[in-house]
Amino acid sequence: MAKIPSNVAEFLAGKRFAVAGVSRQPQQAANAIYRKLCSSGFEVLPVNPNAAEVEGVRSYPNLGSIPGSIDGVVVATHPRYAVDIVRQCGEQGVRQVWFHRAFGAGSVSGEAVQECKVRGIQCIVGGCPLMYCEPVDLAHRCLRWWLRLGGRVPG
Repeated sequence: MAKIPSNVAEFLAGKRFAVAGVSRQPQQAANAIYRKLCSSGFEVLPVNPNAAEVEGVRSYPNLGSIPGSIDGVVVATHPRYAVDIVRQCGEQGVRQVWFHRAFGAGSVSGEAVQECKVRGIQCIVGGCPLMYCEPVDLAHRCLRWWLRLGGRVPG
């Protein structure tokens, strides 16, 4: 098992997560993240402002509509929505955000990362929980290794 970077371990120490960007199309990256976190034993809440239900469960239109506290948010949306999600995190007291990215910009927005800094929110930029939640499949182990070479994932 690979050593998990401290910021990833801290994020995954949470119990209740929201995944922003879970789609009605199950092949999307956000859906895979949602399913992996669920199968890893976390309580996971999908966020999609355009769908009342995704993955067979209720979807929330925004973080403010989720009852109770949230330990962390995985942002797996287009980058233009990332800063708004970070602002919602600040309003809801969420202290950890993970911006999904494998190739290209992913969900990363410079403005959103800066907003995290301003609000004192810890953020992980790049990769995704599939690269760290055991058991990690071969494809994600290889992807983690490859992206680490370019400094595009934690660790």
